[in-house]
Amino acid sequence: MASQTDSTDAGDLPTPSTQAGRDGLDAILAHPGKALIALDFDGTLAPIVPDPEQARAHPDAVPTLAALAPEVAAVAVVTGRPPGVAVRHGGFAGVPGLEHLVVLGHYGAERWDAVTGSVTAPAPHPGVAAARAELPGLLDRVGAWQGTWIEEKGRAVAVHTRRASDPQAAFEALRAPLADLATRHGLVVEPGRLVLELRPPGMDKGVALLEYAREIGAGSVLYAGDDLGDLAAFTAVDKLRASGTPGVLVCSGSEEVTELRERADLVVDGPAGVVRLLRALAARLA
Repeated sequence: MASQTDSTDAGDLPTPSTQAGRDGLDAILAHPGKALIALDFDGTLAPIVPDPEQARAHPDAVPTLAALAPEVAAVAVVTGRPPGVAVRHGGFAGVPGLEHLVVLGHYGAERWDAVTGSVTAPAPHPGVAAARAELPGLLDRVGAWQGTWIEEKGRAVAVHTRRASDPQAAFEALRAPLADLATRHGLVVEPGRLVLELRPPGMDKGVALLEYAREIGAGSVLYAGDDLGDLAAFTAVDKLRASGTPGVLVCSGSEEVTELRERADLVVDGPAGVVRLLRALAARLA
C-alpha cells in the first residue's frame, strides 16, 4: 500500500495517498460525531526515549486532543503500557475537553475512563510473574545482560535492548530464548522497536480497537501508531473497512519499522507530525 509523508504546515490537513484512506478521512469530516480517533502512546503521542519511564507526551498533544475530542465520538489511547502509567505520562487526567477519554492499556486488558478516573481489569495471567522470575538468569546465561533492561508492566514484562552496545544484535540474540521462555509459561512474545515483550495470548491492539469501535458504534476510525504492535490495529481497521466502516491508517514515521510505513494511508513525522495532523483535523471540525 502506498503512503504519503506529511510535509504540510500545522494549518493544513494532509491528503492520504490511498483511496481507502481518503474515503476514511472524508467520512470523519462528514460525520465527526460517529468518528473514533485511536492513538498509540509511545512513538505516536510521546517521543521514543532510551528509558520508557522518562517518556512524556509531546507538549502540544494534550491541548490538541482536548480541542479535538469534543468534536468526535471518542478518543482512545491504545497502548501496551498499564493505563495508569499512560495517563500519568500523558497528563490526561482532569483536562477539560478530555472528560470522556479512554485509555485501553495492556493492549485492552485494562481500561481507564476519564469520566470515572478508575481502571477496570481482570485477574493477571500467572505466567507473567513466573517468566519475570526467570529473566535475570536467562539474560545472564545468554550473555545479554550488559545494557539490557527489564520493564515491569504488570500484565506483561518487556526486555529492552536500546541501551546495549549493539542494540540490534542483542535484540536478535534474545528472540529465540525469550520465545522458549514465553512458550513454557503460556505467553507470547511481541517484538517492537528494540524491545521484546512477553504477554498473555489474545492481548493485542487489534482486538482492543475492534471491541471498542463496536462498543461505541463507530462510523469511521482513524488509527495512528509507530511500532510492530500497531500492525494488529492496522489489520483491525482493514477489517472494519471491509465491513463498511471507513478508516484511516496513520504511521508516526519511523525508519525502524518499515512494515507500518508501507501499510499506512498517511505517514507523518513522528509525534510532532501526529499532533499537527490532529490539530488540523480539530480546526477543520470546529
